Amino acid sequence: MDKTTVLEIFRSTGALLEGHFLLSSGRHSPTYFQCARVLQYPEYLHIFAREIADHYRDFDVNIVISPAVGGVVLGTEVGRQLDVRTVFAERKDGIMSIRRGFHIEPEAKVLIIEDVITTGGSVKEVMDIVTECGANIMGIGVLVDRSNGRAVLHKSQFSISALEAVSFDPDEIPADLSAIPVQKPGSR
Repeated sequence: MDKTTVLEIFRSTGALLEGHFLLSSGRHSPTYFQCARVLQYPEYLHIFAREIADHYRDFDVNIVISPAVGGVVLGTEVGRQLDVRTVFAERKDGIMSIRRGFHIEPEAKVLIIEDVITTGGSVKEVMDIVTECGANIMGIGVLVDRSNGRAVLHKSQFSISALEAVSFDPDEIPADLSAIPVQKPGSR
């Protein structure tokens, strides 16, 4: 699926927002990809999950994990399409962990799914959890890579769309962006 098609789907569903956003990574941006808005439509959820599932179909994955909240819907559908168990990691007291009776067996073949990455911070935390369990990370599937391919976290990383989405460190915010009230739509 090409970048133009993905952007058109995001625009048509109101999932590409403009303004001043504080991202989960701590960076600031004039654009925000609200994947929940696009993934609420079964047709798009199915299409995007199929792209990722098809990419990893021959990787012999036996569990999918996603960081909550953003990656859960997409991860669950990728797991369904691969016909494997699906779990998620979530923050408790600011620390990413596996809860709710979920577990990952040693030597499991794990696929990590996320909706959007900018720096990949949440995915890195999930990678640490998977590694601590003694499991093997088979790949990382992402709907939107805001880093335009600069946030490479794994040798088998796949994103449906790598986009150049401008973002700034807190001490680099341009005056025109600073003049807009900040919104914090992320999950952290």
